[in-house]
Amino acid sequence: MFRWGVLSTAKIGVTAVIPAICDAENGVLAGIASRDLARARAVADRFGAPHAFGSYEDMLASSEIDGVYIPLPTSQHVEWSLKAAEAGKHVLCEKPISLNAGEIDALLAARDKNAVLISEAFMVTYHPQWLKVRELVADGAIGTLRQVQAAFTYFNKDANNMRNQVSLGGGALPDIGVYPTVATRFVTGKEPLRVAASVERDPEFGTDRYASVRADFDGFELTFYVATQLAARQSIVFHGDKGFIEVLAPFNTGKYDHAKITLDNANHSSATEFNFSDVNHYRLEVEAFARAAKGEKAQIFTLEDSVRNQKLIDAIYRADKSGAWETV
Repeated sequence: MFRWGVLSTAKIGVTAVIPAICDAENGVLAGIASRDLARARAVADRFGAPHAFGSYEDMLASSEIDGVYIPLPTSQHVEWSLKAAEAGKHVLCEKPISLNAGEIDALLAARDKNAVLISEAFMVTYHPQWLKVRELVADGAIGTLRQVQAAFTYFNKDANNMRNQVSLGGGALPDIGVYPTVATRFVTGKEPLRVAASVERDPEFGTDRYASVRADFDGFELTFYVATQLAARQSIVFHGDKGFIEVLAPFNTGKYDHAKITLDNANHSSATEFNFSDVNHYRLEVEAFARAAKGEKAQIFTLEDSVRNQKLIDAIYRADKSGAWETV
């Protein structure tokens, strides 16, 4: 069994990933680390973990931990991923793993030097609904793909929330803009060529609260908007000349809608639904990661994928600043 440690008691870990680790068939929750030992002990006791650590360093030094999940603020992802790799621990780090593509070079070097696995936690790439969308597009179910349209929004004006703090890596694009880009790249297997964008920043927080993006791929385009101060919505459509595919809850299944995709033909005379009930993509993610870390065959989100996705996010910021098309 793969022995997991979790760096911090962050909400995403407590509510989503730690329960997935506890349910996983090939891993166990071995420990929780926090700068507050009492807090670490409380979360460890809640989930039956045998070890609690009063510092992240203590966890990384422990022989009882095989790998760590890192749900720290974005600005700390590279720092602690590097420290974990240097300690010989495998690393599953929350997205975005960095705030610019160049930072990932150090992670690639640390991964190879220490013979550990480092992966950005894009749980959507493990969900069977996305595997089905990729299969349908590849099989020509919608003919020639011409347009991908997506939206991901929520409303949050809490000044204390890390998503609204520039120093912690907050903002719409780092937090949720990475999802339409990853999903499109995952489904099509293609990379963007150029991008145009408009980004609006909150006058109080300084974070980007709205972004409208057009990315040109070879043969099709991706258009999407993301926002941290709009009514909650998720949607993505893959539109071809013979039909289209709509994913009802593309990124947070269960929270925004059920895991369901629909396939419509060109004249709406036929529609097929694909439902995916009782699927926990966090569990699928941690199980695949544990298999790969142990040298077993498993498809994971690689650091090379992280570089390519972050290059697109970087280009979006450049395009907003220049007001012109930017090469990715």
